[in-house]
Amino acid sequence: MIAIAVDDEPLMLGALTKAINESPDITSVANFTSCEEALDYIKSNPADIAFLDINMRGMGGLSLAEKIKGVCPDCKIVFCTGYEEYAILAFKLHASGYLMKPISAKDVQAEIDNIKGVRQREKPLAVRCFGNFEVFAKGEKLTFKRSKTKELFAFLVDRNGAGVTVAEIGVALWENDEEQKNHNYIHQLFRDLRQSLEAVGMEKIFERNNYFYSINPEKLDCDYYEYLKTGKPEFHGEYMSQYSWAEKTCGLLWEKKTK
Repeated sequence: MIAIAVDDEPLMLGALTKAINESPDITSVANFTSCEEALDYIKSNPADIAFLDINMRGMGGLSLAEKIKGVCPDCKIVFCTGYEEYAILAFKLHASGYLMKPISAKDVQAEIDNIKGVRQREKPLAVRCFGNFEVFAKGEKLTFKRSKTKELFAFLVDRNGAGVTVAEIGVALWENDEEQKNHNYIHQLFRDLRQSLEAVGMEKIFERNNYFYSINPEKLDCDYYEYLKTGKPEFHGEYMSQYSWAEKTCGLLWEKKTK
């Protein structure tokens, strides 16, 4: 997760930044003593979570939170303050958390764990790529009409949001078996995939743009995507093991791990 920390007291900001950095879920944290500088930064550097002091000079933490939500709607806000009376105002702004100073690494991690739980509930479709490829909807294994439908979905997940054509899918899923590269059959697989996703209310994850097909990575809880962002969970050298076309990505992941 990418974080920002804002507090106009340098000593408090240093302590807060140190506590945030101790979280294994945080990949980077940018800190600011100015609300205006923080807002300018987040306009071009979206963050996952913002830790904001409430009582600051200038626009103040509450106004800054509103402006951050305007430019980065998915950013979670955690207010940090020494004054309990701000709590009601904070939660009226739908803050994700509220920390009382002095703030410890344990306090920060508790808020991050809560936010991770919220995000998981927001993404009811979980995909596991490390080891064999599996898909779960609200904890239950998702069923597909055909094994090739599941493989098609795996291939789209592997592409991480990049669009692919029917011809590219045929080459990947059937390699050198020319007779199986039947475009009508692939379109049937698309219909099967839509039906499987519709059954769990996730049909919007599947997208088409002219001749290109893709999935929306932001709507998935996926170990592969999380590893690319944060280096976690641990990668042990197995990726979509049942599919030979996945070996290229597996090799790239191994290179990332051993660098």
